Amino acid sequence: MNVREWREVWYKAVRSVRGQDGMMGRIFAAYAGIALLMIALAAAAAMWQAHSNVSPKAAMKRMAASVSPQFFIDMLGLESQAMKRGGESTFSSGRVGTFVADTLLHIKPGEPRTLLASELPQMRGNRLLAAPGGNRTTGGEEAGKGANGAAVGSAGAGDAGSVPTAQEPAVTPVVAETKPELPQGGNVGEAQASPAGTKPSTDGRKVVFVYHSHPRESWVSELNVKNANEAEDSQKNVTLVGKRLADKLEENGIGSMHSGVDYPTKVTGYNWNYSYKYSLQTVKDAVAQNKDITFLFDIHRDSAARDITTASIGGTDYAKVYFIVGKKNERWEQNESFARRIHEKLESAYPGLSRGIWDKGSGGHAEYNQSVSPNSILVEIGGPFNTLEECYRTADALAGVIAGLYWDAEKVNASAKVAAKGTTVVAGSN
Repeated sequence: MNVREWREVWYKAVRSVRGQDGMMGRIFAAYAGIALLMIALAAAAAMWQAHSNVSPKAAMKRMAASVSPQFFIDMLGLESQAMKRGGESTFSSGRVGTFVADTLLHIKPGEPRTLLASELPQMRGNRLLAAPGGNRTTGGEEAGKGANGAAVGSAGAGDAGSVPTAQEPAVTPVVAETKPELPQGGNVGEAQASPAGTKPSTDGRKVVFVYHSHPRESWVSELNVKNANEAEDSQKNVTLVGKRLADKLEENGIGSMHSGVDYPTKVTGYNWNYSYKYSLQTVKDAVAQNKDITFLFDIHRDSAARDITTASIGGTDYAKVYFIVGKKNERWEQNESFARRIHEKLESAYPGLSRGIWDKGSGGHAEYNQSVSPNSILVEIGGPFNTLEECYRTADALAGVIAGLYWDAEKVNASAKVAAKGTTVVAGSN
């Protein structure tokens, strides 16, 4: 082999090494880029967590609550044939994209309305259980399956840890299983007269508890601010409406308690996402101290526009009201029945005042402390563009309806006790 041949062999070897170096360089650059992207994402996640004041534990709880049990079963099925479900799974061909879109974007490809849900809150995964007028609706999502999006209006904040445990105090409902007929005629909301003609009373027993998970919700006109996002205040807020409701119930003989605690001030390290956790403790304390409490109302102010939250009745403006039922409570049907009776009575007396009953599904934080009692309900009164006076009018109307239902239920309970006593006497005489 002469010098020329040696030179050609050398050049070929050099070109080969350079080609390999180029390929390795491209591979190294790709891996470096991926590593930098992961670092950037981790840094962004850390910054978001610090800014939002959400603990990793709470974030994991919410993520776990946002997916169905079938998802975890399907994950186990990927590793174990014994855990694999029959039919299509979450990871079946054609369903992965749907799952990702639903989980990350809250968009269901088969439901075009979900594309608008991020801009129109009332189109999110809520189901109208009772429309204005008391009619039961059948549309919407399957019972027990709700979206994990924010709640309509102000009820959407909360945390997955707000579900009461089995050790919490149980509350015995006042309302008997036989639903009493609502009284006909007379002034709506007036306490029903006792046989002796005296005004009925709970004789000092506190049977109603009114509280606020979001106590600072207020109104644009009352605070002289420009937009709804600024309508929050530590003094002039929805707690005034709750206090009015409790006072009017007292006037109707219904012993009532009201909590206007300002959690941002009271709770060290306050986090708005834990609103229902804070209010749950308030409810537990109240029930522990007053065993007679059976009706619980969490009063909120909605976030919708004035034309949605205002009703004109007899030439007078009222703040519209609607009720929220959370299906994360296993006995949600009882709470819905309680809300339905109030809704129907309110619509009968004040047509158009109620916006209905909304089902918040079973995902996320949709429990709203309602497992504490079957007579616990979340009530939205008015919106940021209503006035305090309009909300007061609605609170007065609501107090009258609640009082009427309470005394009707007491009559049914009294009749049941008399019947049971008579049966016992007859049985003993044989």
